[in-house]
Amino acid sequence: MHKPSGAHWFRRYDWDAIAGIAAAVAALILHLFHVVQIDILLTITLVLVALLLLRQLRHEEREERVEATTGRTEQMIAKLQDGLKAPDVVLVGPRHLREASEAFARHARGDMVWFNVCLTMFRPQELFDCLLRPAVENPLVTQIAFVLDEGEQTNWRDHVAPKLAACRGRDKVREPRWCNLKETVSFILADRESDGQVEAQLSFWGEPFMARATGRDVPRYIFHVQAHSELIPQLVELERRYRMLR
Repeated sequence: MHKPSGAHWFRRYDWDAIAGIAAAVAALILHLFHVVQIDILLTITLVLVALLLLRQLRHEEREERVEATTGRTEQMIAKLQDGLKAPDVVLVGPRHLREASEAFARHARGDMVWFNVCLTMFRPQELFDCLLRPAVENPLVTQIAFVLDEGEQTNWRDHVAPKLAACRGRDKVREPRWCNLKETVSFILADRESDGQVEAQLSFWGEPFMARATGRDVPRYIFHVQAHSELIPQLVELERRYRMLR
């Protein structure tokens, strides 16, 4: 147990109050022995009351300063917390693209939606194994739905369907919803494994987000859209609108 130092022990006591009490007791004893007259005792009492009032005023002023300092500190902490909030969107560049895409697929669960993606990127087996296979073989993903432009039907038949046939969990992949897509946006929606909230990987057709490589469009930059972003409801509504078309 820590023993307080002499200086700390001395400061613990309210010496103003102790001095006042000692003076009052001394005055009463002197009055009882008829050494001090009643008018002197009243004078001492008034002085003690004045000292106590001054002491109280000092304490109130100190409390007001502490309260003001506490208020400023709370405001600074609130500003710091606002600055530390997770961003709505994180840009993923070429060096981390495959790693981020594979992690997104492996940590997904529930239904997964691939909207307006370019299927030519799945021609190389390596890219298919990195980008799509982890989602298909993820046991927590219950269904994978594609919403694709009609112009991608040949790529689906020639480059995606044969590779899907060799994957575990291929039955969870539904027949694509073919639409006349005029959108330049491309995204993947999935529930997050940790808490079930929806996140997205977002990209756009054309430079600089997609690059032409040996006759196919390959994503170069993607945006990881966090679950708390206001973009998520917009993407969900966009996919729903095309899915409901007849």
